[in-house]
Amino acid sequence: MPESSPYPRDMIGYGGEPPQAAWPGGARIAVNFVLNVEEGSETSVLHGDDRNESGLSEAVGGRHPAGERDLGIESLYEYGSRAGVWRILGLFRDRGLPFTVYACAQALERNPVSTRALAEYGCDFAGHGWRWINHFELSEAEEREHIARAAATIERLTGAPPAGWYCRYAPSPNTRRLLVEHGGFLYDSDAYNDDLPYWVAVEGEPHLIVPYALDTNDVKFGAPPGYGSGEDFFRHLIDSFDQLYEEGAETPKMLSIGMHQRLVGRPGRARALARFLDHVKAHDRAWVCNRIDIARHWHATHPPA
Repeated sequence: MPESSPYPRDMIGYGGEPPQAAWPGGARIAVNFVLNVEEGSETSVLHGDDRNESGLSEAVGGRHPAGERDLGIESLYEYGSRAGVWRILGLFRDRGLPFTVYACAQALERNPVSTRALAEYGCDFAGHGWRWINHFELSEAEEREHIARAAATIERLTGAPPAGWYCRYAPSPNTRRLLVEHGGFLYDSDAYNDDLPYWVAVEGEPHLIVPYALDTNDVKFGAPPGYGSGEDFFRHLIDSFDQLYEEGAETPKMLSIGMHQRLVGRPGRARALARFLDHVKAHDRAWVCNRIDIARHWHATHPPA
């Protein structure tokens, strides 16, 4: 990058003076749980790929020769769509709490039963790609087609187009521009750099970022070094919530909790999630909401300057 060019990263953000979020009901914290639905859309020789998925499961993949299916990894992923999703949905339903779905459209298509149940429960669906693959490995034309196909499929299966977007781990240099070009997205969450939403300019147009988080995320069960037990997960969630709830007496923030059907959907980890849900419910100034609720609130209360 030439020295005369402006540095493309914003290292300052709100500069230590965050805006008053003004969450509904005077809440000290906005808490959003996100269920990542990916099973059946991951990289697999069965799906025509040249390799099998090797991450975010109970075992490290890569044991099979090129061109051969990894039935073990496939089975570990199937646990999420066959069993994990129902356990997670039950925990939230029993407590009357909402959650968001980051949806790989192909995964929704391959399990219409759970897709219908999540939609009927009232989950809001954000696009997580047509498939659970790296968008930064796609050409611009391929990524444009994947975004359009995902949006159309999610709308067909759930009754509403996705209002948000989140890539697998990180976007490509084109992602945000292509989302604005496609239209209809109120936000994307392809950032981990703040505790509050913020606006950016994309092709001269304001676009909202609702940052996500990877520390308060069960992804660390499948990505060492990470959580060794449900207790590790629970303690980190508790500490994160309590710190932000305390700060919220002066400057309310948001907390994102990332979940995966095949990870926290396992019995031992689900117990930790249940305990944390009860902890959150015990605080009367915690706003547990869908992600689209946060985006709509920010559009209405903190419109772009």
